[in-house]
Amino acid sequence: MTVMLAIRNASGRRAPCRRATLERIAEKVCEIEKVRGAVEASLLFCTDPFIQELNKTYRKKNKPTDVLSFAQDNPTNKGPRVLGDIVISLETVERHCAETGDSSRSEVELLFCHGLLHLLGHDHASDEAKALMAARQAECLGIPLEAAWPAAKTRRKRPS
Repeated sequence: MTVMLAIRNASGRRAPCRRATLERIAEKVCEIEKVRGAVEASLLFCTDPFIQELNKTYRKKNKPTDVLSFAQDNPTNKGPRVLGDIVISLETVERHCAETGDSSRSEVELLFCHGLLHLLGHDHASDEAKALMAARQAECLGIPLEAAWPAAKTRRKRPS
């Protein structure tokens, strides 16, 4: 299995994670999810206004969020399987980390894993689906379940 990851930083901020770390997370997620063959995904680090516009357009929520995922189909079956796009607002990450005391690096790793699981079909629409997604995040990142989907320490919900 090969994971090709295209990363672009349009946030004006320094990305808190290295490409190699994100690629390892993607490989672990795909291994645990039993993805076969080559896959491709993109990751965009952006600003709050950019992600707010996406959130407003696609989710009808006119506010910034931390992560959005956009799954894609690869109907031709030529080349790698295109999973889709993950968008993370580094402004929101910094704000949440200042409120919770979490590290930006850990937060981005969690959000990237979360977004990738969405691209592979997971959701958290029900309590059962949320529990499964939290367990997968913990397994993929090698972290305790509470860290993969902690109870709200502040007014924010994680991840969105």
